[in-house]
Amino acid sequence: MTFVRTSLLNAVAVVIKMLTLLGINKILAVYVGPAGYAALGQFQNLVQMITTFAGGSMNTGVTKYTAEYAGDSARQHRIWATAGIVSLIGACIAALLIALFSKPLARYFLSSETHYTVFYWLSCGLIFFVLNSLLLAILNGKKEVAAYVSANIIGSLLSFVIVVVLSVYFGLYGALVSLSIYQSIACVATAYICSRKSWFRFRLLVGAIDRQALLKLLQFSLMVGVSAACVPLSSMLVRNYLIGAYGIDFAGYWEALTRLSGAYLMLVTTTLSLYFLPRYSEIKSVTKLRVEVIKALFMIVPIALLGSASVYLLREWLIRLLFSSDFLPIESMVAWQVVGDTLKITSWVLGFLLWARALVIPFIVTEVIFSFGFFFATKFFSAHYGSDGVVIAYAVNYFLYLIALALFFFFWFRKHKIIEDGEGIRNV
Repeated sequence: MTFVRTSLLNAVAVVIKMLTLLGINKILAVYVGPAGYAALGQFQNLVQMITTFAGGSMNTGVTKYTAEYAGDSARQHRIWATAGIVSLIGACIAALLIALFSKPLARYFLSSETHYTVFYWLSCGLIFFVLNSLLLAILNGKKEVAAYVSANIIGSLLSFVIVVVLSVYFGLYGALVSLSIYQSIACVATAYICSRKSWFRFRLLVGAIDRQALLKLLQFSLMVGVSAACVPLSSMLVRNYLIGAYGIDFAGYWEALTRLSGAYLMLVTTTLSLYFLPRYSEIKSVTKLRVEVIKALFMIVPIALLGSASVYLLREWLIRLLFSSDFLPIESMVAWQVVGDTLKITSWVLGFLLWARALVIPFIVTEVIFSFGFFFATKFFSAHYGSDGVVIAYAVNYFLYLIALALFFFFWFRKHKIIEDGEGIRNV
């Protein structure tokens, strides 16, 4: 499937998801306020870590090797079965631990034990949460774009209904519960869509663990595990710092600003994941891979620039529309945020190469340095520029990340081009 067709199909899902997110943001802004946003951000980061370590860490590997083994169904099935069994075991262990330590988790991440029962909901739905992610990874790897898009559309609509209903009737507690269960409910739709595919059977998700497949998937588990630990932990550290320095309402403003960025950049990020990760994985020639990266940059960067410019120009209107007048203080922070967003997307075009080529060590090194670099940069720039320091740090951090990736791949492509040319001469 071509990039254009993939982007158009994906755009349908993204537009629907954006609209649902806009509706969700508005509801949350009205019913939980800036302080509630800070609590939701902490909880979302925790859920991200839990679901990844419970089995989601293998999903990127599932996508990569499903695409790479496109002509070998037996090897695909070994990947799926291995990922399925490991994910099931991980989800069961994680669910038990969450239920046992619900009160300490609530005390640490929500600053109170009042809503500790939220973690019971998360525990009950975790297996389905992980299964939904695994099925989506398989659809992505098989390049079943229409099915993947359909599953995401249904998931978006379900999440909208669940978040709105629970938030309206139960406030912050309802919003937290909705974040715990919506993907578990979406699993029903994803499972049905997969069951309609002639190449898929649910029994393919269970079986003996294949040692070779496990070793391949563990590479990605290590990469995803590092990312799942570093990125949310960094966000939590930044959020806690902002609460201590400027108050919980300001932390809520920053959370709203990151949600605004996530909404309009969703088209780019999902297209990168849906098209370029499988595409980068299946290309064997280094020369063709470099051409694909250049093509991606020419397509993605203008979109990111257009989106960023639009958000900046419409910033006051968007804040009032998506949140409420209580969130207007973030207007002064938008300029640096959209600069950081553009740099972030540009760097991700290269960053997906680290995933696709299973470059474990470079990925881990850059992820650790720049995830926690954001926290330290926030403290540094806040000391000099006040509350705007967090968005200045965001832009500077992604600028340095982009430079680091560009330098790495400049030498990586040159090295592998020499090797490829040498092999070509020997084969003549």
